[in-house]
Amino acid sequence: MKTFLKGVGILVLAVLLVGAGVIGWASVVSARSMSRTIEAHDVDFSVPLPLASEEIEALGLSGEALSEEALGAVALEQAVERGRHLTQARFACTECHGADFGGGVMVDAFPLGSFFGPNLTLGEGSATREYTARDWDRIVRHGLLPDGRPAIMPTEEFAGMSDQELSDIVAFIRSLPPVDREMPERAFGPLGKVLLATGQIRFSADRVETHMAAHPAVPPPAEVSLAFGAHLATTCAGCHGPEFAGGKIVGGDPSWGPAANLTSHADGLAEWSLDDFRTALTEGRRPDGTEVIEPMTFVTPYAQRMTEVELEALWVYLQSLPARPTP
Repeated sequence: MKTFLKGVGILVLAVLLVGAGVIGWASVVSARSMSRTIEAHDVDFSVPLPLASEEIEALGLSGEALSEEALGAVALEQAVERGRHLTQARFACTECHGADFGGGVMVDAFPLGSFFGPNLTLGEGSATREYTARDWDRIVRHGLLPDGRPAIMPTEEFAGMSDQELSDIVAFIRSLPPVDREMPERAFGPLGKVLLATGQIRFSADRVETHMAAHPAVPPPAEVSLAFGAHLATTCAGCHGPEFAGGKIVGGDPSWGPAANLTSHADGLAEWSLDDFRTALTEGRRPDGTEVIEPMTFVTPYAQRMTEVELEALWVYLQSLPARPTP
């Protein structure tokens, strides 16, 4: 019996030593991955963007002798309202940054790790108080910190955002009441370090095809069209995949189920109608009466604020995609 227990003890010790060695190796490799820098182009835009001549005419201001300051105030007002809609209906910023944009929990799941959305307001603990347009571009559309290190940011969902949309969002966030809140630094747990070191999870900055391509200056016109629908659908790709065929969600909470297939394949929306699609998005209920699951449940409050044009354009685009089976 003593010999058996001794053997078990040696085996347990060996397993612990191997495990410690793997975690030690993963810690070194993951730290190297987190500290490297990635080159990206430099972008500059104003916040808010100045009013275009057609906007001035549409607002009935063309015949008035308004000062540059007055036009700037109108431009800011318009930008804040557009940014409010973008954050409340299109880009689920509050899921990570909190309802007050003062910071929130992204993932807190040991042994994977703990990751937090930073404070975006101008209060104490703000991560963006000194951000320039270049810094906003890098963190939102490239997943990079100002110094070029990769960030915990699902940037593939925002890489197609236009300069105007990003400028509008910044204008809206800067208009919010300052929140004094310090958020913890990101922390990979032992499993997270191993997955990062072995390439099982990757920073979103590494999934961006290129960091040197120009961004669109303005979004497509808000109309029921393939172009506008494709633009809207970029925020779906983070979960549903670049081909929108669904499957396992890469880099999400381990408790999340697979993403649905959004193509017209039999695995996906082949038998769905626009009404079915609208109900699933805004009420969280599929045509068969079953409820959607996380993280789709997080999308419902945002979809309820989408305009009918946005919903229809998104549907038209998804219906135009080639039918692909779920991976």
